[in-house]
Amino acid sequence: MKLIIERAALLKSLGHVQSVVERRNTIPILSNVRIDAANGQLSLNATDMDIEIVESTAAEIPRPGATTAPAHTLYDIVRKLPEGAQIEISSTGDGGQIALSAGRSRFNLACLPVEDFPALTGGDLSHTFKLAAADLRSLIDRTRFAISTEETRYYLNGIYLHAAKSEGLAVLRAVATDGHRLARVELPLPTGAAGMPGIIVPRKAVIEVRKLIDETESEITISLSDSKIRFAFDNVSLTSKLIDGTFPDYERVIPTGNDKVLEAERKPLFDAVDRVSAISSEKSRSIKMQCEKGLITLSASSPEAGNAVEEVEANYAAGQLEIGFNSRYLLEILGQIEGDAARFTMADAASPTLIRDVADGSAMYVLMPMRV
Repeated sequence: MKLIIERAALLKSLGHVQSVVERRNTIPILSNVRIDAANGQLSLNATDMDIEIVESTAAEIPRPGATTAPAHTLYDIVRKLPEGAQIEISSTGDGGQIALSAGRSRFNLACLPVEDFPALTGGDLSHTFKLAAADLRSLIDRTRFAISTEETRYYLNGIYLHAAKSEGLAVLRAVATDGHRLARVELPLPTGAAGMPGIIVPRKAVIEVRKLIDETESEITISLSDSKIRFAFDNVSLTSKLIDGTFPDYERVIPTGNDKVLEAERKPLFDAVDRVSAISSEKSRSIKMQCEKGLITLSASSPEAGNAVEEVEANYAAGQLEIGFNSRYLLEILGQIEGDAARFTMADAASPTLIRDVADGSAMYVLMPMRV
């Protein structure tokens, strides 16, 4: 095998695929990236047995073939080569080593047999639909902060994606929760998604997809079954296994009887919570929110740091209410609100609070209060 490629093109593709490769691997081949060169295309493939990324890019291929190379080492070498360098990669038929050269630099890397490289493909992906890149980015960004990191509740370690009905309209709904807060975001149901199974996309797959779609404006083709999902666009495809578990009935934790409505400008409230929370103790991060007519009084105190109080104007006409929140959770939710104002719908100090963007009804957040 022999190929010649410009550094920037190789670096971009390698950067995408090598990020799924775990730093420590008990199976040596999983530390490697598979390199296929044929028909003017270089194809790179990396997997951790749960996620597989395949990306292709144009290259000059004097001699077609396939090999594998240590993913992180290869990425580091290419990253450190000078801009604009032409890189030549070649391997002999025995497959023991590959040679990489660029300008006056020469590297020989040990490689493993290409036959040992596992394939994650297989199984029919029964549903296929398309989403605009901006819609998928928004869906991920507005839910992923609420994904649980508790490994014991593995079924919460991802985003639950399913078809649902909202006010009589068919929607694609994404939900994430860690038991303290819940994020629910909806889009109009894309053509082809009707009847899709409810699936849980694992956290690592969510992170990798989000990185991949950062720079594209292409439509993303999503294909899925009840055990796998594939995201494909441009010249990249990511396939991931799904979490094999049952997502809890999240509708039960969404309060319906909350009658105290507060509206406040998002930015002043966000900044005030951020400032006052500097005093709250590192462990609890608790902040108290006292709501009275036209005003929110935010306060925090800790034996070590002292106390802080700040007032924020608000549109509130219900009875006086004092409620405590984890300031980090509150800031994360307020950070997802893109409009100018946030609406809090509350019942009492012990019940879950609903938080929405006043200007956008497609996202809804539930935040459990804290004792302060």
